[in-house]
Amino acid sequence: MRRNAAFTKRIVMSRIKSTFAALAAQGRKGLIPFITAGDPNPEQTVEFMHALAKGGADVIELGVPFSDPMADGPVIQRSSERALAHGVTLTSVLADVKRFRETDDATPIVLMGYANPIERMGAEAFAWAAKEAGVDGVLVVDYPPEEAQAFGQAMRDAEIDPIFLLAPTSTDERVAAVGKIANGYVYYVSLKGVTGAANLDVSNIASKIPAIKSHVLLPVGVGFGIRDAQTARAVADVADAVVIGSRLVQLLEEAPPATAAASLASFTAEIRQALDVTR
Repeated sequence: MRRNAAFTKRIVMSRIKSTFAALAAQGRKGLIPFITAGDPNPEQTVEFMHALAKGGADVIELGVPFSDPMADGPVIQRSSERALAHGVTLTSVLADVKRFRETDDATPIVLMGYANPIERMGAEAFAWAAKEAGVDGVLVVDYPPEEAQAFGQAMRDAEIDPIFLLAPTSTDERVAAVGKIANGYVYYVSLKGVTGAANLDVSNIASKIPAIKSHVLLPVGVGFGIRDAQTARAVADVADAVVIGSRLVQLLEEAPPATAAASLASFTAEIRQALDVTR
């Protein structure tokens, strides 16, 4: 059932918009780390989220594990497999967000995943469950903007930002379509291929951002292929935010459980420091 119309029409500055507004006022660039919920074990997900916030994350992207993560490389694919083996579901991911919100009401949380789990729950039911858990944005890899009008409306009704991907191959028409439906920020996939791929070309990214911003009046975060402080700093020179995923997931894959959260915070802080050098 659709919620009260007066409620859905309220003009509210989301945590994501507030965060990017504060970054812009300070002349700083955003840091958006990604981890997969439930990996390497569900008991530590909330601990890892707090570690990312402690390290300087401006927005946290929390991956919803899926059996066929087509846009992800082998590192994140393995993380989904481990999480699913532990019984992690969309419902349990929302429960993690709710537990995180018990002690952190400031850091924006974006769920990133695929359409199937949302379709099984129902877009509107998911939207309100996500709202009640404390989710701020949702990025669904396989929801193209041309087919996501109802989904986008359900998110906006629940005051959740629908976030979309753009790629080097995106046409002007696709960019314009994203500009009409997206909120929060847009995620520019910096290269052709899957997450964790190499050969990042910062000059090519720099040439694409102005065309995106001519159609999309939102901050642009850049991800795929950013694995270290040097690359993050170079990308931050031309983008509003950097997204780091595979390198963090790999860190968790390799770190002993007892020190994993500390390693996550330390690496995030290293990237945060590098980004602040761009001021």
